[in-house]
Amino acid sequence: MTGLWALKMAQNSGLFHSEDPAVWQKASDIYWDVIAAKGAKQKKLVSLDKWFQEELPPCIAARPHKHLTREELVKLMEWKLTRGKFRPRLQQLVASNPDGAVETCTEKAFKLLPEVSAAINELCQLKGIGPATASAVLAAGAPELTAFMADEAVESIPGLTPVQYTLKHYLRYLEELRKKAAALSTEGSSEKWTPHQVELCLWAWGVARKLCPNLLGSQESGKIEERPKKKLKTK
Repeated sequence: MTGLWALKMAQNSGLFHSEDPAVWQKASDIYWDVIAAKGAKQKKLVSLDKWFQEELPPCIAARPHKHLTREELVKLMEWKLTRGKFRPRLQQLVASNPDGAVETCTEKAFKLLPEVSAAINELCQLKGIGPATASAVLAAGAPELTAFMADEAVESIPGLTPVQYTLKHYLRYLEELRKKAAALSTEGSSEKWTPHQVELCLWAWGVARKLCPNLLGSQESGKIEERPKKKLKTK
């Protein structure tokens, strides 16, 4: 199956239908290549994504009480808008939050986990923060429990289109990611998938199909172009 993964996944209407961890690993392996391709037009994306995926999570985890600073929240919003739809008004609103309010609110949200609904509601008290941005905050600090509400990932799951930026829709999406993560974390495997990892794979697959299908391999020959693996950090 792994040799024909791109072809078969396309025929089966997308990555989400696969239950083969090796197929999902292929999607994970091309993540940074997809970011680089998308970043060709959005110059800040590569550096911002590296920061969000690899630098911010350990910063949060190292604190006695998990939280984000106002500066980090502003940068997180910049990452979200660069990666998706640009809405400058949201950037201004987030920047208007006082330092203390951001730290207090984000700390409370992390303490409310694993009650994701309560954590999202807490974060939405901040100016400019809706369920989608709140999910990014939680994904940065608790990828084992949550995931970012990326449009491309949501749209890849049957029954979740059109995307609705509501708490109810996010919880439906997260439940599907959790079930998929559990299914991919097979018995005896050292790889334990998280909802955030599943989200990243769905995003990479969805963007690659539209922007750089060559990264998915050669469908014409039925063979997969082997690409060097690039470790995707999600903690």
